[in-house]
Amino acid sequence: MTTFPAGEQTHQAVLPQQPALEPVRADTPGSRDETAHGHPATARGTGREHGRGETDGTGTKARRRHAKRAATVAQAAENGSGDAPTQPPEYAGGSGDSRVFVLSRDGHPLMPCHPARARELLRKGRAVVARQTPFAIRLKDRTRAESAVDGLQLRIDPGSKGTGLALTDEKKETGTDGRVVTVRRGLFSIELQHRGDQIHHTMGQRAGYRHRRRSANCRYRAPRSNNRGVAQGWLPPSLRHRVDTTFSLAKRLCRYAPVTEIHLERTAFDTHSMSAGRRLRGTEYSQGTLAGSTTRSYLHARWNSACAYCDATGVPLNIDHVRPRSQGGSNRITNLVLACIPCNKAKDSRSVESFLAHRPDRLAKILEQLRTPLRDAAAMNSTQSRLAEALETLGRPVHAWPGHLTMANRVRTGLGKTHALDALSVGHLDHESGDAIVRFPERVLVAKATGRGSYARTTPDRYGFPRLRRSRTKQHFGYVTGDLVRAVVPSGKWAGTWTGRISVRARGQHSLTTPQGRLNVSHWNLRLLQRGDGYGYSTQREAPPQASPKNS
Repeated sequence: MTTFPAGEQTHQAVLPQQPALEPVRADTPGSRDETAHGHPATARGTGREHGRGETDGTGTKARRRHAKRAATVAQAAENGSGDAPTQPPEYAGGSGDSRVFVLSRDGHPLMPCHPARARELLRKGRAVVARQTPFAIRLKDRTRAESAVDGLQLRIDPGSKGTGLALTDEKKETGTDGRVVTVRRGLFSIELQHRGDQIHHTMGQRAGYRHRRRSANCRYRAPRSNNRGVAQGWLPPSLRHRVDTTFSLAKRLCRYAPVTEIHLERTAFDTHSMSAGRRLRGTEYSQGTLAGSTTRSYLHARWNSACAYCDATGVPLNIDHVRPRSQGGSNRITNLVLACIPCNKAKDSRSVESFLAHRPDRLAKILEQLRTPLRDAAAMNSTQSRLAEALETLGRPVHAWPGHLTMANRVRTGLGKTHALDALSVGHLDHESGDAIVRFPERVLVAKATGRGSYARTTPDRYGFPRLRRSRTKQHFGYVTGDLVRAVVPSGKWAGTWTGRISVRARGQHSLTTPQGRLNVSHWNLRLLQRGDGYGYSTQREAPPQASPKNS
């Protein structure tokens, strides 16, 4: 967590923002660029002040802010014959600051605003801070009933290790040639980093501890029966975590932004064909790649009954995992080779890269048969339907889109390959008619799932036996591990104001994590900014647009 410095023009509660790539008059109250949608600050003919995030809809002219840009994209989508060009165009839009969430006086979401407008509202006392991360303010002088709010779209690109979420708005624009096109602007982006692999690893570690305690010189513990049933729709914890965290962030965005519809990418992965390395047809689907043979006979034919590591023949051969099981290797036929007993013992649980580092030719031959692991594809196939069912409970219409459409939109627009930009590209865009993406957030909020602590009551040693007991109390002096706090250190080496997340201690000297290191701070010098919610937050700059190749 970084410190949040405050300057003369920056309210202390507002996180520092990067310079917006928008007109300078966006920071000038009363200009038409002050609001998130380019509406004038005062509605014509009504005499009523235009509040932050509301649109009156009376007397406002058709918005042409991005019309020229959209027309440029529309013209780039056509050549002399009227056909679509074969090369993707360069990104013709722009980027800017992520918007600030705005809540009404009664707690309902309004349209997000520019950071400059949020600073002004806080400075004038018209708003208060509602949440630190993601940053949100609450107006003190306007309710939802007094405001006209445009709807936003929430676009989600789920993944196995990371998920992108983007809030967008779509408006109709009139281009220079009189054509009406749809322009899409990205207002806020989140990259969610899952911890499914960590959960899978810890559960495997727990199973190993239990297995050893049963097999070591301890009292006999009979294994549990394997006839226990599971509830309908049950998912392993590592997969359930992906659904729960994505749904949690989507629900939070719906609480802080006026989301009217949700667009979700859904793609089915053909793991059977991926395992074979080619497209299967007809009866190959039911018979599989090893039809009419066994694993051992297939490997003997594949490696000519010789050791894959030293070419030894006429000796007993074992079946060896190229990627050891301890390192996540599977039992797929592509991960199995024949190995003589000396090579099998010498390799042990080492990776094949380290074992054959002195023989690059043999290493390349063995790695040639390895294919992409199917764990991520299987995880996506298992969780996508559950995620769609969970999102439908939010009360917004959920639209599913295929993955090839997302890639086509991103490539056609010229955007880079990231989770956030993939989420921005989810949904239909008619490029032939000139529809385009004209803006993306310059910085992305990275939410890394960290969990809310451990259920374990003891800390085990490397053999799985209890080493010490953990406290049953997680809250000490009003603070819990993961809380975002501001510490004021009066003297010493760390004198000053620091902001970050803490790890609590029973004695009251909590540990605070800062970019410069960790320091111990008394609970008397702490002020709570936000309760820990199981995520670690940071920001990163979005990938620059891709430069399209030039036609020769």
